[in-house]
Amino acid sequence: MNAEQHDINYKRIARVINYINQHHQQQPTLEELAAYVNLSPYHFQRMFKEWVGLSPKQFLRYVTLNYAKYLLKEEALTLFDTSYESGFSSTSRLHDLFIKIEGMTPAEYKNGGQNLKIHYSFFESQFGLMLIASTHKGVCFMHFITTKTKGLALLKQHFPKAQIVEQETGFHCEARAIYTQQWSEIAAIKLHLKGTSFQLKVWESLLKIPQGELATYRDIADEIGRPKASRAIGTAIGKNPVALLIPCHRVIQTSGKLGGYMWGLTRKQALLGWELSKKHE
Repeated sequence: MNAEQHDINYKRIARVINYINQHHQQQPTLEELAAYVNLSPYHFQRMFKEWVGLSPKQFLRYVTLNYAKYLLKEEALTLFDTSYESGFSSTSRLHDLFIKIEGMTPAEYKNGGQNLKIHYSFFESQFGLMLIASTHKGVCFMHFITTKTKGLALLKQHFPKAQIVEQETGFHCEARAIYTQQWSEIAAIKLHLKGTSFQLKVWESLLKIPQGELATYRDIADEIGRPKASRAIGTAIGKNPVALLIPCHRVIQTSGKLGGYMWGLTRKQALLGWELSKKHE
């Protein structure tokens, strides 16, 4: 499936998720969901299975509040265990194994990043258009964007005095490979991030949440040894500069509600549903 078709399908999925959120009590049928995105039931079912690998009914199980609560209850005791090797596959440990964060030094981002040369490229992901940027040390910025112009403006706002050049690098290719699940092509992914020591600690803790599982803000607070800092942790998570690779979308409220997400709650729900469905394929 080409990138343009991925984008079209994701937008339809997002519309369906919003519709389900508004009408879940009525338990809409396949025919109703298909009509909402102007497709026949046959074509809607086929499009949906191409996007996620499951039927709409199966997928929607994973985006419900009750299922989130179930996951939190079932996984609470094992989420941050160090003994991942007992029962977790290599793919579920992906972030813990491959992604390493290096914090920028004050000299590297001094005066708005004037000492940095940053390369960027665009990527049409399964969940929408993305901008990926990197320094000579690793990926420094990865955001979902609405347009290329707005995405570039956001990057320049993050690093206002850096030398910014449109050019794909090996770091960008590695970031895309991990997203498309080409595990064999990846040795490691390096992140080179601007953040406080507290933010870096929070972001590193997020790497320990396996694909297809969830954590709460309280879990993260306990993991970093700051049990009363849930609010500050929420703020740090909200400033995550690298979507997908640092999986802030896997952090939800203790109640099972999604909480916030910089790139939109519908996208967060789609990401979680997609990851959870992959876990149970």
